[in-house]
Amino acid sequence: MRAAVVVCLATALVHVLLVFLHVAPPNPVSRQYSRQVNAWVFPLFEQNWRLFAPDPESVNRQISARTLRTAPDGSTRVSGWFDLTAVDNAAVRHNPFPSHTTQNMLRRAWSSYLDTHGGDDRPRSQRALMMQRYLANIAAERLAAHLGGPVERVQLRVITVPIAAPAGANGADPAAAAPKPVETRNLPWWKVDSHGN
Repeated sequence: MRAAVVVCLATALVHVLLVFLHVAPPNPVSRQYSRQVNAWVFPLFEQNWRLFAPDPESVNRQISARTLRTAPDGSTRVSGWFDLTAVDNAAVRHNPFPSHTTQNMLRRAWSSYLDTHGGDDRPRSQRALMMQRYLANIAAERLAAHLGGPVERVQLRVITVPIAAPAGANGADPAAAAPKPVETRNLPWWKVDSHGN
Protein backbone atom coordinates (compact mmCIF):
# COMPACT_ATOMS: atom_id res chain seq x y z
CA MET A 1 0.00 0.00 0.00
CA ARG A 2 2.78 2.41 0.93
CA ALA A 3 4.62 1.62 -2.31
CA ALA A 4 1.50 2.46 -4.36
CA VAL A 5 1.19 5.82 -2.61
CA VAL A 6 4.86 6.58 -3.29
CA VAL A 7 4.48 5.64 -6.97
CA CYS A 8 1.35 7.83 -7.32
CA LEU A 9 3.06 10.79 -5.67
CA ALA A 10 6.19 10.38 -7.79
CA THR A 11 4.09 10.18 -10.98
CA ALA A 12 2.12 13.29 -9.98
CA LEU A 13 5.31 15.23 -9.26
CA VAL A 14 6.90 14.18 -12.56
CA HIS A 15 3.70 15.15 -14.40
CA VAL A 16 3.59 18.60 -12.80
CA LEU A 17 7.29 19.15 -13.53
CA LEU A 18 6.98 18.11 -17.19
CA VAL A 19 3.86 20.25 -17.76
CA PHE A 20 5.59 23.18 -16.05
CA LEU A 21 8.60 22.81 -18.34
CA HIS A 22 6.23 22.74 -21.31
CA VAL A 23 4.39 25.97 -20.44
CA ALA A 24 7.36 27.84 -18.94
CA PRO A 25 9.33 30.28 -21.08
CA PRO A 26 12.21 28.60 -22.94
CA ASN A 27 15.12 27.90 -20.63
CA PRO A 28 18.18 25.61 -20.65
CA VAL A 29 16.39 22.77 -18.81
CA SER A 30 13.32 22.80 -21.06
CA ARG A 31 15.54 22.94 -24.16
CA GLN A 32 17.71 20.04 -22.99
CA TYR A 33 14.73 17.82 -22.16
CA SER A 34 12.32 19.05 -24.84
CA ARG A 35 12.02 15.61 -26.46
CA GLN A 36 11.01 13.94 -23.18
CA VAL A 37 8.69 16.82 -22.24
CA ASN A 38 6.93 16.73 -25.63
CA ALA A 39 6.60 12.94 -25.50
CA TRP A 40 4.78 13.27 -22.17
CA VAL A 41 2.66 16.34 -22.94
CA PHE A 42 1.46 15.69 -26.51
CA PRO A 43 -1.33 15.04 -27.34
CA LEU A 44 -3.14 14.39 -24.04
CA PHE A 45 -1.81 17.13 -21.76
CA GLU A 46 -1.24 19.95 -24.24
CA GLN A 47 -1.62 23.41 -22.71
CA ASN A 48 -2.72 26.60 -24.42
CA TRP A 49 -4.29 29.94 -23.52
CA ARG A 50 -7.59 29.60 -25.38
CA LEU A 51 -9.54 29.58 -22.13
CA PHE A 52 -8.51 33.22 -21.63
CA ALA A 53 -8.35 34.29 -25.27
CA PRO A 54 -10.71 32.03 -27.19
CA ASP A 55 -10.43 31.70 -30.91
CA PRO A 56 -14.03 31.13 -32.06
CA GLU A 57 -14.62 28.75 -34.90
CA SER A 58 -15.27 30.39 -38.26
CA VAL A 59 -16.23 27.10 -39.92
CA ASN A 60 -18.30 24.03 -39.15
CA ARG A 61 -16.56 20.74 -39.83
CA GLN A 62 -18.17 17.39 -40.39
CA ILE A 63 -15.61 14.62 -39.92
CA SER A 64 -16.70 11.24 -41.25
CA ALA A 65 -14.83 7.96 -41.52
CA ARG A 66 -15.15 4.69 -43.36
CA THR A 67 -13.34 1.38 -43.12
CA LEU A 68 -11.77 -1.10 -45.45
CA ARG A 69 -11.97 -4.73 -44.35
CA THR A 70 -10.62 -7.88 -45.96
CA ALA A 71 -13.12 -10.74 -46.08
CA PRO A 72 -12.03 -14.37 -45.48
CA ASP A 73 -12.16 -14.97 -49.25
CA GLY A 74 -9.62 -12.17 -49.80
CA SER A 75 -12.04 -9.61 -51.20
CA THR A 76 -12.14 -6.14 -49.69
CA ARG A 77 -15.20 -4.32 -48.45
CA VAL A 78 -15.49 -0.58 -47.96
CA SER A 79 -18.10 0.58 -45.46
CA GLY A 80 -20.30 3.61 -45.87
CA TRP A 81 -19.32 6.92 -44.29
CA PHE A 82 -19.96 7.18 -40.54
CA ASP A 83 -20.39 10.74 -39.19
CA LEU A 84 -18.03 11.04 -36.19
CA THR A 85 -18.95 14.69 -35.61
CA ALA A 86 -22.66 13.88 -35.32
CA VAL A 87 -21.91 11.38 -32.55
CA ASP A 88 -19.95 14.02 -30.61
CA ASN A 89 -22.67 16.63 -31.15
CA ALA A 90 -25.39 14.22 -29.98
CA ALA A 91 -23.40 13.42 -26.82
CA VAL A 92 -23.09 17.12 -26.00
CA ARG A 93 -26.51 18.42 -27.10
CA HIS A 94 -28.69 17.25 -24.19
CA ASN A 95 -26.00 16.86 -21.56
CA PRO A 96 -25.84 19.77 -19.09
CA PHE A 97 -22.28 18.80 -18.10
CA PRO A 98 -20.61 17.29 -21.18
CA SER A 99 -17.05 16.12 -20.76
CA HIS A 100 -14.19 18.12 -22.21
CA THR A 101 -13.14 14.99 -24.10
CA THR A 102 -16.54 14.60 -25.75
CA GLN A 103 -16.55 18.22 -26.83
CA ASN A 104 -12.99 18.59 -28.05
CA MET A 105 -11.09 15.36 -28.74
CA LEU A 106 -11.98 14.98 -32.40
CA ARG A 107 -11.96 18.72 -33.13
CA ARG A 108 -8.55 19.25 -31.47
CA ALA A 109 -7.09 16.18 -33.17
CA TRP A 110 -8.14 17.59 -36.55
CA SER A 111 -6.78 21.07 -35.73
CA SER A 112 -3.44 19.55 -34.69
CA TYR A 113 -3.40 17.44 -37.85
CA LEU A 114 -3.91 20.58 -39.96
CA ASP A 115 -1.15 22.40 -38.07
CA THR A 116 1.35 19.60 -38.68
CA HIS A 117 0.40 18.44 -42.19
CA GLY A 118 -0.83 21.40 -44.17
CA GLY A 119 -2.62 20.52 -47.38
CA ASP A 120 -0.71 17.51 -48.71
CA ASP A 121 -1.30 14.93 -45.92
CA ARG A 122 2.41 14.03 -45.68
CA PRO A 123 3.89 13.88 -42.17
CA ARG A 124 7.19 15.76 -42.11
CA SER A 125 8.04 15.33 -38.45
CA GLN A 126 7.58 12.91 -35.59
CA ARG A 127 4.87 15.16 -34.17
CA ALA A 128 3.03 15.11 -37.50
CA LEU A 129 3.21 11.31 -37.60
CA MET A 130 1.98 11.15 -34.00
CA MET A 131 -0.98 13.43 -34.79
CA GLN A 132 -1.84 11.31 -37.84
CA ARG A 133 -1.87 8.14 -35.71
CA TYR A 134 -3.87 9.90 -33.00
CA LEU A 135 -6.56 10.99 -35.46
CA ALA A 136 -6.65 7.54 -37.08
CA ASN A 137 -6.93 5.86 -33.68
CA ILE A 138 -9.86 8.06 -32.63
CA ALA A 139 -11.69 7.15 -35.84
CA ALA A 140 -10.79 3.46 -35.62
CA GLU A 141 -11.94 3.14 -31.99
CA ARG A 142 -15.26 4.80 -32.73
CA LEU A 143 -15.80 2.76 -35.89
CA ALA A 144 -14.90 -0.49 -34.11
CA ALA A 145 -17.49 0.32 -31.42
CA HIS A 146 -20.09 1.22 -34.07
CA LEU A 147 -19.43 -1.75 -36.36
CA GLY A 148 -18.81 -4.24 -33.58
CA GLY A 149 -15.50 -5.52 -34.89
CA PRO A 150 -11.89 -4.72 -35.63
CA VAL A 151 -10.86 -2.15 -38.20
CA GLU A 152 -7.95 -2.74 -40.61
CA ARG A 153 -7.83 0.54 -42.52
CA VAL A 154 -9.61 3.82 -42.05
CA GLN A 155 -10.18 6.85 -44.27
CA LEU A 156 -11.44 10.22 -43.11
CA ARG A 157 -13.45 12.82 -45.01
CA VAL A 158 -13.70 16.37 -43.68
CA ILE A 159 -16.37 18.70 -45.02
CA THR A 160 -15.70 22.33 -44.06
CA VAL A 161 -18.62 24.74 -44.22
CA PRO A 162 -17.75 28.42 -43.59
CA ILE A 163 -19.90 30.23 -41.04
CA ALA A 164 -21.32 33.40 -42.55
CA ALA A 165 -20.54 36.64 -40.76
CA PRO A 166 -23.57 38.27 -39.16
CA ALA A 167 -25.22 41.00 -41.21
CA GLY A 168 -23.44 44.29 -40.73
CA ALA A 169 -20.39 42.74 -39.03
CA ASN A 170 -17.24 44.83 -39.46
CA GLY A 171 -19.24 47.33 -41.50
CA ALA A 172 -19.45 44.90 -44.42
CA ASP A 173 -22.39 44.93 -46.78
CA PRO A 174 -23.99 41.45 -46.54
CA ALA A 175 -24.94 41.54 -50.21
CA ALA A 176 -21.35 42.31 -51.24
CA ALA A 177 -19.78 39.51 -49.23
CA ALA A 178 -19.54 36.43 -51.42
CA PRO A 179 -20.11 33.15 -49.57
CA LYS A 180 -17.04 30.98 -49.31
CA PRO A 181 -17.33 27.56 -50.92
CA VAL A 182 -17.77 24.34 -49.00
CA GLU A 183 -14.53 22.35 -48.98
CA THR A 184 -14.39 18.54 -48.95
CA ARG A 185 -11.09 16.85 -48.13
CA ASN A 186 -10.57 13.10 -48.39
CA LEU A 187 -7.56 11.85 -46.46
CA PRO A 188 -5.56 8.80 -47.53
CA TRP A 189 -6.30 5.31 -46.22
CA TRP A 190 -4.43 4.61 -42.98
CA LYS A 191 -3.62 1.19 -41.59
CA VAL A 192 -4.56 0.71 -37.94
CA ASP A 193 -4.12 -2.19 -35.56
CA SER A 194 -7.02 -4.47 -34.68
CA HIS A 195 -8.40 -2.23 -31.92
CA GLY A 196 -7.58 1.15 -33.41
CA ASN A 197 -4.95 1.90 -30.75
